[in-house]
Amino acid sequence: MQYLSTRGDAPFLNFADVLLEGLAIDGGLYLPEEWPSLTVENITANLNSERGYVDVAVEVLKPFTSDSLNQFELKELATRAYESFTHPEIIPLKELGSNTWLLELFHGPTLAFKDVALQLVGQLFDYELAKRKERITIVGATSGDTGSAAIDACRDRPTIDIVILHPHGRTSEVQRRQMTTVQSPNVHNVAIEGTFDDCQDLVKAMFLDTKFRNEQNLSAINSINWARVMAQTVYYWWASISLRPSDNQIDFSVPSGNFGNIFAGYSSHLMGLEVSKFIVGTNQNEVLNRFFQSGSMVATSVVPTLSPSMDIQIPSNFERLLFEMRQRDGSKVKNTLAEFRRSGELTILPAELTEIQKKWSSARIDDDRTLRTIAEIYKETGELVDPHTAVGIAAGKEKRSSEQIPLVCLGTAHPGKFPEAVIKATGKKPELPNQFHDLYERTEHYSVLPNDYDIVKSHIEKAVQGQCLATAISN
Repeated sequence: MQYLSTRGDAPFLNFADVLLEGLAIDGGLYLPEEWPSLTVENITANLNSERGYVDVAVEVLKPFTSDSLNQFELKELATRAYESFTHPEIIPLKELGSNTWLLELFHGPTLAFKDVALQLVGQLFDYELAKRKERITIVGATSGDTGSAAIDACRDRPTIDIVILHPHGRTSEVQRRQMTTVQSPNVHNVAIEGTFDDCQDLVKAMFLDTKFRNEQNLSAINSINWARVMAQTVYYWWASISLRPSDNQIDFSVPSGNFGNIFAGYSSHLMGLEVSKFIVGTNQNEVLNRFFQSGSMVATSVVPTLSPSMDIQIPSNFERLLFEMRQRDGSKVKNTLAEFRRSGELTILPAELTEIQKKWSSARIDDDRTLRTIAEIYKETGELVDPHTAVGIAAGKEKRSSEQIPLVCLGTAHPGKFPEAVIKATGKKPELPNQFHDLYERTEHYSVLPNDYDIVKSHIEKAVQGQCLATAISN
C-alpha cells in the first residue's frame, strides 16, 4: 500500500517510510492512497474461536502494513506490544446501563489510551530500524498522556533518542511525573512556557527545517504519525465485534482534543465499519464543537480545565478529515489551512456542513458538568472515571442516536491520573496501580524552556549529543 500527503506535494511512500518520516516534507499528514475494504464478517471469519485482541489487530492492520512486514511478523510485534497490559482482554468493554458501554483503553503501562497504539508503534520502530541499521531522534508534543506513553514505548532503546515537549504547568502532576521520572539516557523531557498548541507548532517547525530534520534523522510518534492513528483503528472494530449489535450500528463518543483518537474511528468507518454516529466531546476549549455545530472553526486562547489533555485550540488531525471532506484534493487542503493560519478562522460551505452532520455530532461539556458526570457514574455504577472520559460519556448521552443503538464511550485514562477532579466529584481517592506506588517520591528530570524555536532546537541538539543535562528535582 502507498501513502500520500494531505497537502499533495510530497512523494508517495510505503508503510515503513511513512512510519519513520512522521510528518510529510510538505507539512502534510500521511493517509493511505486508498482505504482497504473490511467488514466485521470478514474479520471474524479469519479468527480462531478465541478471537483475541491481537488476532483482530492483525486482521485490521495487515492491509496497511503488508508491503513492509508479513502477517506472522505483524502478529509477533502485536503480541509483544500487548504483553504489558494488565487486563486479560487488553481492552475490556464494561456496561454502564441503558445500552451504554465503556471501552476501557487504560490498562497499558502508563494508564492511558495512548499505550494501545504506542506500544505497537515502539515495536514497529525497533523492527524497521534494526533492518536498516539506523538511529532516529523522535520529537513529540504532548498535552499529557502521549508523552508518558511514548517514553515508555521508547525508553532504553539503543536506536532511538526521544524528546518530548509538554506545556509547563498545564498537565496533571501524575501525567508530568510519569514522563519526568523516567531515568533513561535516551529520554529527554522539555517543559515549554506556553500551551500544547505552542509545543505542537515547535515540533512541526522542526520537521519543516530540512537541515535540522536530516541532521537529527527526525521522526514523530504522536498522532501526526499515521502509524499511531492506524493502530487505534483496531479498538473500534474490536468493540463492534464484541457487541455484535443486530444491525451492526454503533454510536461512538470520544473526548477529543487533537482529533486523532476519533479520526481513527472514522478511518475504520471508511474501511467499512458500520457506525451510526461519531460524537465529539469537548471541554471549554470547544473549537471542534463549534465546527461541528456551525461549520466554522475559530481558534481562541486556550483555557485550562479539569481535562487538560483536551486543552487544545488547533487540532492537528482535523487536517485528515478536511482532506476527506475536500475529495482528497491536497491543494484545496493546503489553501484552506494557509487561510486558517492567516485569519484564525476556517469555514466550510452550508452543503458541506449538512453532509458532515449526517455522521458527526458534538457537545461542549464544561468543568461543572464533568464533575457531575463523574459523580453520577460513581453513584449509578460504582465506577470511577477520569474527567476526559466523563466528557465523552456526557457528550454521548446528550447526542446519541437512540437508546436502541449501543453507545460506546471511550475510557481514555485511569482515574488515578487525575485524583483531584475525582476526589472533588465523589469524595473518593482513586488509587494508582501498584507499579506507581512511589511515583510522588521519584526524582524528576526535565528542562524548562521558553517558547522559542532556536533555543529549543539548540537544546535538543545538545541533549541528543549528551551535552545538555536536565534539571534534577528531588521530591
